Amino acid sequence: MTVEQFLEEQNNVIKELHIANTETSWMAATTGEDEWNQKTAEAETAYDLYFADPERFQKVKTYLAQDDLTAIQRRQLEGLHNGMVANQIPEKDLKEMVRLSTELIGIFNTYRATIDGKSVSENDVRQILIKSNDLKAREKAWHASKQIGKEVQEKLLILVKKRNEIAHALGYTNYHQMSFELQELDRDEVFSIFHKLKELSDEPFREMKQEMDGELAERFGISIEELRPWHYADPFFQEAPPLKELDLDPFYDGKDLEVLTIETFKAMGMDITDMLEKSDLYPRDKKNQHAFCTDIDREGDVRVLCNNIPSDYWSVTMLHEFGHAVYFKYVDPQLPFLLRTAAHTLTTEAIAMLYGRFGKNPAWLQQFLGLTTSQVEELTPLIAKSLRRQMLIAGRWIMAFTFFERELYENPDQDLNQLWWKIVKDVQFVNPPEGIDYPHWAAKIHFTLVPVYYQNYLMGELTTSQLQTYIEKNISTDLFTPEVGNYLVDAYFKPGALYPWNEKIKKATGEKLNPQYFIDQFMTT
Repeated sequence: MTVEQFLEEQNNVIKELHIANTETSWMAATTGEDEWNQKTAEAETAYDLYFADPERFQKVKTYLAQDDLTAIQRRQLEGLHNGMVANQIPEKDLKEMVRLSTELIGIFNTYRATIDGKSVSENDVRQILIKSNDLKAREKAWHASKQIGKEVQEKLLILVKKRNEIAHALGYTNYHQMSFELQELDRDEVFSIFHKLKELSDEPFREMKQEMDGELAERFGISIEELRPWHYADPFFQEAPPLKELDLDPFYDGKDLEVLTIETFKAMGMDITDMLEKSDLYPRDKKNQHAFCTDIDREGDVRVLCNNIPSDYWSVTMLHEFGHAVYFKYVDPQLPFLLRTAAHTLTTEAIAMLYGRFGKNPAWLQQFLGLTTSQVEELTPLIAKSLRRQMLIAGRWIMAFTFFERELYENPDQDLNQLWWKIVKDVQFVNPPEGIDYPHWAAKIHFTLVPVYYQNYLMGELTTSQLQTYIEKNISTDLFTPEVGNYLVDAYFKPGALYPWNEKIKKATGEKLNPQYFIDQFMTT
């Protein structure tokens, strides 16, 4: 069989397996029904078992050794190789991994926390932490947001150890090291960038947080020393508390988030109405409470799940998720199925974040949300301050998560509850609650759903800053134009996974990933 025939066969089979996987997991997320959780597990197992076939893996390695491959052939084979390595394990181990993760995701999809015996949604908790000045209510809401950590901790640690066991059997130190390698990320380089960013942001973050803590202490009538995690606007302190003078939520009263999102993309020459029709955008019982975008078939069936209520948070989330969606939609349909996707998770996160930042862009607020010139002029310095706060807070949060996750896989038997709060205090400067012998960390779904993924969010933010700087210098200072849309489609979306992520960034912006643009944008005063 020639390499071309082999690849044609792989593209056809993997397409069918992929569709079965995405459709069942979509149904599981939108219904919360056990039947769909079971079907998702079956589809995932079938997908993983296909990638586990040792003969097929051997063929991939043999073909990769040929020196007469075209660039498109080599890239497909590299993708197959990286997807197959982790699955070269006994079938029973694969099935056990899928079973554990499916059970855990099922719990996350359907679990509802309780406050004083009353069931509450994540939106309820979020609203209390953003809006409420009742300190007891805030503390209860924060603890409620962590209840799921206790529910999943035991199974999650079994899964972490299983992942490590499998990585070890494949010749890696642990699952974390293996994941970086298979994601084509240099772990030393990424952690070196993160440590540099931590060092450079220590002072700006400390100054910003002292100012913010002063505002919060005044708001709640307590001393700065008394501030605890529930005094911040987000259960993990990954979102900036709204500035007292900058509450954008009232501007969303009576606004249709779908229309705002359509108009934003339309201004850039992109149509999202076809994807909106297939999406699931409003909260209901048993439905996954988070937000995500999924490319069902890599042929245009792209869907977004949200739990919208008219608010700044969900408007930004819609822009973010449809950023992912347009990337998927506009990949060159002539590419083979295996390359008809993003170059890397960090490159699609970068686009989602570019759109997400529009929610704090004065020009967007005026053009799309309808604020007056005088309102925008008044709010612009506050918005700049708010966005800088958000980037510093998000950056430090991502570092905290990433540093902890590495330790989790280095030694899952250590006292993780203590370690979590040590890292949170060191990196996020948040005082721990009184009782830290509790798996607060396990309440974060990413440990279960997308392990060793979180570093891609910060790498994505760095890429966003580089991309935005390039666009403003070379294409247009007005981001909401067809010229900017055309550039993104042609230079960034169309090539799909044809190039490794850093080569792609170089082709689109003229240089490889350079953290300096993010530093200049958010870490200098």
